[in-house]
Amino acid sequence: MQVTTIGVDLAKNVFQVHGITASEEVVFNKPLRRAQFLPFFAKLDPCLIGMESCSSAHHWARELTALGHEVRLIPPMYVKPYVKRGKSDAIDAEAICEAVTRPTMRFVAIKTVEQQSLLSLHRARDLLVRQRTQLINNLRGLVAEFGIFIPRGLARVIGFAEDITLGEVLDLPDIANEVIRNLSEQLMALHHRVRWYEERLKQVAKEDARVRLLRTIPGVGAVTASAIIASIGDGHQFKNGREFAAWLGLTPANKSSGGKEKLGRITKMGDQYLRSLLVVGMTSLVRQTRSHPERASKWLTALLERKAARVATVAMANKTARIVWAVLTRNEPYSPRAVA
Repeated sequence: MQVTTIGVDLAKNVFQVHGITASEEVVFNKPLRRAQFLPFFAKLDPCLIGMESCSSAHHWARELTALGHEVRLIPPMYVKPYVKRGKSDAIDAEAICEAVTRPTMRFVAIKTVEQQSLLSLHRARDLLVRQRTQLINNLRGLVAEFGIFIPRGLARVIGFAEDITLGEVLDLPDIANEVIRNLSEQLMALHHRVRWYEERLKQVAKEDARVRLLRTIPGVGAVTASAIIASIGDGHQFKNGREFAAWLGLTPANKSSGGKEKLGRITKMGDQYLRSLLVVGMTSLVRQTRSHPERASKWLTALLERKAARVATVAMANKTARIVWAVLTRNEPYSPRAVA
């Protein structure tokens, strides 16, 4: 029997595959060891393969595409409605096989090796930034117990830690001084590693033409632009800018019923990292607007007069996401007249 569609439940070592024919007759539903996975698909004629989008899905999608198969990645939340009673690898593989054939299903674009390499920079930097924040909070709290106050702000804490590592000794017992010195040295080491990742991202931003295009948008810097390119590539998997903004979770939740339209808060259903970068960038733009109102756009100034600052930054992030999609798909730099 000719297999036309296969659902694959990915795992670390044992994969479950569910194959059906054009008439939806089940041909197999069996586990495969990691070493058996690619040889199994190499023997099959080209067919449609569905997989849940996860950390290793993009790698296997590229490998299976090289064998001539058509691979589609599905968000896990879209597969869940097709899962029948119970939970097992066989049931999950069957649900994926069912979901991939639906005409209205939405799929995730397969990332290239270059995109994943760039994303690894962002993931590592994000991890170190969170560790640095934890260390800063621990250090500020520890010295506060001895009546020493470190003003808020990254620069103030880094300056304090740098003075300690250069030999400054506090009027405290030796054990406390040793602990504070060790924490300060660890904080400085983390800070230097974060700076290395930021410099590497700036270097990538100079080399990639698409990143340079995105940096023409107000409030979008090297880190945000490179993260967007690494995540969505050229953006053609989205039909329009609103779809991209919705994918980021920046659009209001629709709770309409009975002909009455009711919109709630933003959904926050998409990529949290990209969403936070856009909101932080717009927060910086708001500060610039208040410092130099003569440089601000009329739309932004009017928005800040009507809405609170945080509401305005989220609304601006939504609009910026749509501009990002337009710039990428048109392959043109940002122009206020063209995009407005």
